[in-house]
Amino acid sequence: MSENKEAVKAQELDLLDDDDMMDEFDEEFGEESFRDLFENSLQGNLAVGDVVEGTVVQVNPDSVVVDVGYKSEGVIPLSEFSVDGAPAQIKVGDKIDVLFERAENESGLIGLSKEKADRQKVWNALEEGAVVEGRIVSRIKGGLSVDIGVNAFLPGSQVDLRPVRNLDKLIGETFEFKIIKLNKRRGNIVLSRRVLLEAERESQRSLTLKTLEEGQIIDGVVKNLTDYGAFIDLGGIDGLLHITDMSWGRVSHPGDILAVGDSIRVKVLKFDRDKERVSLGLKQITPDPWLSVSEKYPASSRVSGKVVSLTDYGAFVELEEGVEGLIHVSEMSWTKRIKHPNKLLSIGDEVETVVLAVDTDNRRISLGLKQVEPNPWEVIGEKFPPGTIIEGQVKNITDFGIFVGVDEGIDGLVHISDLSWTKRIKHPSELYKKGDIVKAVVLNIDRENERFSLGVKQLTQDPWQVIPEQYAPGTIIRGKVTSVTEFGIFLEVEEGVEGLIHVSEISKEKIESPKDFAKVGDELEAVVLHVDTNEHKIALSIKHLSERKEKAEVDAFMGAQKKATSSLGDLLKGAFDNASDEA
Repeated sequence: MSENKEAVKAQELDLLDDDDMMDEFDEEFGEESFRDLFENSLQGNLAVGDVVEGTVVQVNPDSVVVDVGYKSEGVIPLSEFSVDGAPAQIKVGDKIDVLFERAENESGLIGLSKEKADRQKVWNALEEGAVVEGRIVSRIKGGLSVDIGVNAFLPGSQVDLRPVRNLDKLIGETFEFKIIKLNKRRGNIVLSRRVLLEAERESQRSLTLKTLEEGQIIDGVVKNLTDYGAFIDLGGIDGLLHITDMSWGRVSHPGDILAVGDSIRVKVLKFDRDKERVSLGLKQITPDPWLSVSEKYPASSRVSGKVVSLTDYGAFVELEEGVEGLIHVSEMSWTKRIKHPNKLLSIGDEVETVVLAVDTDNRRISLGLKQVEPNPWEVIGEKFPPGTIIEGQVKNITDFGIFVGVDEGIDGLVHISDLSWTKRIKHPSELYKKGDIVKAVVLNIDRENERFSLGVKQLTQDPWQVIPEQYAPGTIIRGKVTSVTEFGIFLEVEEGVEGLIHVSEISKEKIESPKDFAKVGDELEAVVLHVDTNEHKIALSIKHLSERKEKAEVDAFMGAQKKATSSLGDLLKGAFDNASDEA
């Protein structure tokens, strides 16, 4: 009998030369080598690698003693009885399956393992194509490690229907997997969750295609976001929710209101069954707010809202979700010249406005910001009637005049023609600069066009009202040349008052050019020909003055001749009378 046992042992040891058998056993039974196990083969009916039922006979602080009907008991570490790190729940008398690893050691105990027994039972139950449940325990190169009773490999490409960027977030999660590759000899197991999801998706897709109809409200999950919309998984088939169909209000980007993974209810707007294209709407689930805008926001009513957008021409104010009104830049202030809305408003501001007009057909509401306050132009006339003298600061200077601050937000214009009665002003900056304090007279107020006219020269009497008396035709004046042109010479009559000596009135003789006769700064004498108070013009003449002087000289000469002749006659008459007397 002992010879037969020795022969069997020798035959078993010969298997050590078969590397494949060693690998298979090492993979299947783990830590102990094939050679060590067989060198410690059991006696009797038990063989190394057998899984047998044992009874717990003793529970120690760190180990459990188990009787398998052999001549000696075995000791198993208590840690092999814990589940997911929880304390072991084991007591004397419990029946458990264990793997027989080796015969007695020096201490007289046999080698048993509960873990290896559990693992072998799992291996025996596994087959390629089977669906198993497992828990993801760690991330490894190329994928994840999954505990299905034994460790298995889940490639990253088989985790989900779409690539998962963060695999770490799945650690600790429990799912169902399909075994797509199984090599018991090498202990390799490859799993796939994706194939199960694809099968489930295809099943859902078939069901969805049968039941999907336009107008239907259906649950979905946000699958992907783009700049123009979101793709919603309706159950095996994706539908497009365009950005314009997400909200009755303004949506800058789908990510503002949706996130991947969100569960939402959407309405089927269009469904092309042949091409399997679905257009979805989210805002269509709720009533269109514009249907009641006319009743809720009548003209002249005051409303409040939030500034949601600024443009060059105005500001858009959200009155409620899906309803916006426009405050045109011209409706922002009664008095200020608003170049851009951002000078007055910012996005997010809460503002009170007045409804100016509602156009429901074109979905437009015109709002006014300035109408919240009284129009200062309606009372400015009472405060500053024409003829009132005001004092204000020069706010702006233009080619055509100066703007003077009259009241808060209201500027009056002094036109360049109303700056002086007499001075020829090329540009207002010759007399004023920004910040100067000036006095002016209110000339006119145009409430309709919001214009306030002022005058500076009206503070003094118009000199042209007395000039005709001072410079009557025939008056001889002397003045300084202020300008010489091809058509004549301008002569300053008095400060700010000029007269023109036309080229035809310079001399009796032909003059090629007035510039040959005089230059700026020369002093000349002339006679007044005519005064035009309406046009503020004085016509002067040197030629007429010369003629007058010549005539005066002739008259003087003739008078002298006449006087001389008279004196000679008197003399001759006296002499004659004397001669007669003597005779």
